[in-house]
Parts: sequence; structure tokens; C-alpha cells
Amino acid sequence: MTDAVQVIAISISAALLLLVLELVRRRKLTEEHSFIWIIGSIALLCLSIRRDILHATARTLGVHYPPAVLILALGFLVFVVSLYFSVVLSQQRKLIERLVEDLALLESDLRELRRSVRTVAPADVVPGTADHRRQAGDQRRVS
Repeated sequence: MTDAVQVIAISISAALLLLVLELVRRRKLTEEHSFIWIIGSIALLCLSIRRDILHATARTLGVHYPPAVLILALGFLVFVVSLYFSVVLSQQRKLIERLVEDLALLESDLRELRRSVRTVAPADVVPGTADHRRQAGDQRRVS
């Protein structure tokens, strides 16, 4: 790998790591979801810095141009992150469906409760309360 390619690879890997850390700091990305990005960017940074690891990995995989291993690693990282977020999205969808069902049940209970309250006269809720309120109001007006 030439020095220019290595400098570009290190710069991009470091920028990715700094971007992830900045997103976590600004609370745009949760710590839970940042873990996989931090691991991936550190792995890319290590492969960019250590040429011997990159060359050994390229020889093992049968790749003739070692920087292509960085692109392969980046593609693998994107695949893993996409799979992870698909799992998280599926879990959230199930949770949302359950919350919608619970909300529908609560709204049904509330409608039934409102219907039952409308059918009961105020005097029947607490015996004598309506009469006492009228008498107290009349006494206030007189005095």
C-alpha cells in the first residue's frame, strides 16, 4: 500500500471514529447502537495503520491489492450493522403493535366508563349531594 493510500485510509477511519463519538456526545446515537460502529471503525483504523496485518489478511484471503481488504471490511461492517438494525427494528415494531393494542383496550374501557357515568344521575353517585349543593347555593345568595 502506498503512503498516500495509507494516509487516506487512516484519515477516513479516524474520521468515522470521531463522527461516531461526536454523535454519541450529542445524543444523536445511543451508546447501545454506537458500540458496533466504534468496534468497526477501530478495526478499520488498525488495518489502516498496521500494514503487516493488512498484508497478512490480504494474503490469507487471496487478495492481491491489500487496500481492497479495507473495502471488504467496510462492506462486512455495513452488513453486520444493517442486520443488527433490522433486528432492533423488528423488536420495536412488535412493541409498537402491542402498545397500539393496549391503547385500543384502554380507549374501549374509557368509552364504557364514560357511558356508565352518563347514565347515572348526579344525585345517585353520592346520595344527597346534589340537594345539599343547591341548598348551600341558595343560602349564599340570600346572605
